[in-house]
Amino acid sequence: MIEANDLVQLVRNYNPETDAALIERAFAYGRQMHEGQFRHSGEPYFTHPVAVAALLTEQRLDDATIITALLHDTIEDTRASYTEVADLFGADIAELVDGVTKLTNIQLNSTETKQAENFRKLFMAMSKDLRVILVKLADRLHNMRTIRAMRPEKQAQKARETMDIYAPLAGRMGMQWMREELEDLAFKVLNPEGRASIMRRFVRMQRETGDVIHKISGDMISELKTAGLKADVFGRAKKPYSIWRKMQEKDQSFSRLSDIYGFRIICQNEEDCYRVLGTIHRRWRSVPGRFKDYISQPKSNGYRSLHTTVSGRDGKRVEVQIRTTQMHDVAESGVAAHWSYRDGVRSENPFAVDPFQWISTLTERFDAADDHDEFLEAVKLEMYSDQVFCFTPKGDVFKLPRGGTPIDFAYAIHTRIGHACVGAKVDGLRVPLWTRLKNGQSVEIITAEGQKPQVTWIDIAVTGKAKSAIRKALREEDRERFVKLGQELARVGFSNIGKTATEKALSTAANQLGLADAQDVLAHLGSAEISTRDVIAVLYPKLVDAVGEAVTKERAVIGLTEGQSFTRAVCCQPIPGERMVGITVRGKGVAVHAIDCANLERFEEQPERWVDLHWHEGPHNPIYDVSVEITISNDAGVLGRICTLIGEQKANISDLRFEDRKPDYYRLIVDIELRDSAHLHNVMMVLQAETNVADVQRLRDPSRLMLS
Repeated sequence: MIEANDLVQLVRNYNPETDAALIERAFAYGRQMHEGQFRHSGEPYFTHPVAVAALLTEQRLDDATIITALLHDTIEDTRASYTEVADLFGADIAELVDGVTKLTNIQLNSTETKQAENFRKLFMAMSKDLRVILVKLADRLHNMRTIRAMRPEKQAQKARETMDIYAPLAGRMGMQWMREELEDLAFKVLNPEGRASIMRRFVRMQRETGDVIHKISGDMISELKTAGLKADVFGRAKKPYSIWRKMQEKDQSFSRLSDIYGFRIICQNEEDCYRVLGTIHRRWRSVPGRFKDYISQPKSNGYRSLHTTVSGRDGKRVEVQIRTTQMHDVAESGVAAHWSYRDGVRSENPFAVDPFQWISTLTERFDAADDHDEFLEAVKLEMYSDQVFCFTPKGDVFKLPRGGTPIDFAYAIHTRIGHACVGAKVDGLRVPLWTRLKNGQSVEIITAEGQKPQVTWIDIAVTGKAKSAIRKALREEDRERFVKLGQELARVGFSNIGKTATEKALSTAANQLGLADAQDVLAHLGSAEISTRDVIAVLYPKLVDAVGEAVTKERAVIGLTEGQSFTRAVCCQPIPGERMVGITVRGKGVAVHAIDCANLERFEEQPERWVDLHWHEGPHNPIYDVSVEITISNDAGVLGRICTLIGEQKANISDLRFEDRKPDYYRLIVDIELRDSAHLHNVMMVLQAETNVADVQRLRDPSRLMLS
């Protein structure tokens, strides 16, 4: 473990004006608080906070962040308190330490619902001070470097959490080096054989081809020198996990994977970047579709660079990144560059983004998500995405994740434009809405008044913002339709018992059923999530009980042996008044079929399973579902009239679903709760007599046979 004076010297190397005394006091305080505590490896626990602080000095961070690293576990794991830390080191540092403590207590690998809430807490903590997550990332990096001392199951849990959350978050913050190392360390735990296999192939390839990196770097330096350009060239092989991921994405073996080498060329100014690009392309053939200009169109986290892929020696593909020194600082540090110090003053890097502005752009759309799945989807889309830049016809630029579509582009402009989108032109040509957009394309969105989002758009859209807006619009449209249908169902259901579905009655029912308000009750009625019987039961239980004085379901069928139960076959849905027969079903009692059910032929060779049954005489309760297929004209008020007609026959609709929608007609399936065959006859007769009803058929489906 390095000592206090060594840590101070690390800070003093980039910040001669550092408050050395304060860092030394924090070092002594942290050591005292962790006295007697040990890591899984057996080392004194305080070696960990010191290592985290040392990691942060590599990013040239301010004194407050370094001290926070030294104290980041004191409030959680020792007798230290927030008040004491604030008194000794100031409110700013106490807030940072408390923020890291709260982050540590967030269990990001929990269940989906809880995970969504924890992600919200994560981004909330980040929005207060981004240095909190910088300390947490360094904490995770050191823990992953020393993870072998933990139990295997704990190693796997931490590695998965690192791969799913912390590595992509580091990448999203522009700290690519940290992302790559976190991914590789997690890969080493989760798939040690895969990583070892790639390492062995690297060694074998180097024996066969020699030091390719040195050779290609030499070629590039020679070309740049000939062109009169001053620049530094650095080459490296990609990390094992990066290669593994490419193998999975491209479904290629290691031997066929070509772009496993990366080179960085650091130039003196922006003009030289483009001159270097021209020199590289003149000497080596560029790979089509692999050029990205992040200098003219930077990433939202401040990253700037030119990316290209060329065919180098022996046809090997190599990736080349070209940037200035200032761009390189941001590429290495990401948003952390905002707090970087050099020569005692904070670095004024023109490419370092304002971290507070960055975090607000990252979180702005998450707050609009109404449910947990949407929020998690948005988080993962935002953290894992690469970006493309597309233009409006007026030249405005919009950033989209890789794979973005015209739908995403429309919603990026404005939600109203997205809702009204009916088509798109890309570079002047009409394209389908599912077209994947590419860098630099000009996109014109075609809108139409009255257009509404379609369900299929959810699968087309890529961005969290678009998906969230589409889902919200669809919910509102469905809710409006369900409320209208629910009003009709409630009116009919209440009139059957001589009551009126008033606002007060529905609000009372909402309280009893755990719903928000009367409108919520109507929406649940219209969507068949609850029935009018449920609503009436909580308001007028005696009236519901009175209806039940007829033949109960338990004694509805005669011919069953003692203890035997029956189930109505879903294929033919027999009801009282119809001839029927029972078929024994192992473990499920007896399945009751109508005597003319087509599925009875299947049991002709099994007479021992047949049971002679008949319905109990007398009035039955309206509890037997029958599916009816109705074709109606697509006119205003027709659906409401259908519901009214069914209600007037003292029948309840338990479910309603549209099977086909055409400009002139709707075909729907209505499940109706009936008493007997006479009741069914009356319902179908009044429906057939309705002018706007083209066809009414009882729906029987032989394919829905219950077998055992």
